[in-house]
This record gives sequence, C-alpha cells and structure tokens, in this order.
Amino acid sequence: MRIIAGEARGRRLETREGMDVRPTPERVKEALFNILQFQIEGRRVLDLFAGSGQLGLEALSRGAKEAVFVDESRESMAVVRRNIASLHMEDRCQTFQCDYAAFLLRKQQPFDIVFLDPPYRSGRLQKALELASGVMSPGGVMIAEHPEDEEVPEQAGSFRRGRSYRYGKIYLTVYRHEDFA
Repeated sequence: MRIIAGEARGRRLETREGMDVRPTPERVKEALFNILQFQIEGRRVLDLFAGSGQLGLEALSRGAKEAVFVDESRESMAVVRRNIASLHMEDRCQTFQCDYAAFLLRKQQPFDIVFLDPPYRSGRLQKALELASGVMSPGGVMIAEHPEDEEVPEQAGSFRRGRSYRYGKIYLTVYRHEDFA
C-alpha cells in the first residue's frame, strides 16, 4: 500500500495483517480521489474506521489542511500513528482510539470530508452516516465504502445520497448536503 499522489507520492504505508482489516484496494482509492479531485485542498478530513489511515494520509498528501483519524482498535491506531510519523505529518493530524459513535457525539469543529469504511455488513455504516452528518460543514461530502449487497440510506441527516460508483464488488457512495446536492 502506498500514497498515490501529492507531496508524499510513492511512499509506502504499513498495514495490519490478518482478517480483522480490509485495506481499500489502490484502484478503489485512486477512484475515490478522482471523485474528490478538486475538493481536497485546504479541507478538514475525518478518516473514520481509519485502519491504517491511508485515506486520510492520501488526502493530506493531496493538500488537505488537517486529518483526524478514529479507530477503536489499539493495533490499528498504532499503525496509523507510525504511518503519520513516517510521512512527517504529525503537525496536521489528530488520532483518537475510541468508538466511532462516542467520537461523533462529541462537540467539535465541522469536517469538510468524511471517509466511512467500517467493517462490512456490521450494521455500523448506517448509524455512522447519520451521526457523521451532524459533524459536517454544509458544503461537505461524505463517502461511504461498502459491499454491493449492503444497503445504504437515501438520506443521512441533511445529506442526500448521490451517485454510487462500482469497482468490482466494492461501492463508493457519495453523500452531499441537500442544499448542495
């Protein structure tokens, strides 16, 4: 796994081994960032269910101002922190080892982009979308990664489901504020 573009282009990232993690394939990550192409510069990003942190770190490499990484796994957060350090991006990152719902229910600055990639078929995606909509800036975008057989809601708070992009058995579904959809 590596950073595809930007200031850290080509740099390798560490990932956890085993069945507990499912890193986003590089071709899907590339497609995701093509979707967001001109919306990253200077933005505040949340990488929820961070895993290795590759989505938030890719966003930083492409010009995001700040990234916040959340994962409940101690092992995953250790990998995220090592990846942040290896790219020398500590000054633009915050990490939280906690449950996604507990994090989203805290009062905080709004996010412009949220990546949601929870364990497939765990039932967390629908709840996470609803809670994440409450921490978004009005012009923000939420992107959910999910398998083809997992239903995603039409609406999450004031965010409407937009286009879904299919990459094999993986879907990327975009949510935008209803005033900007």
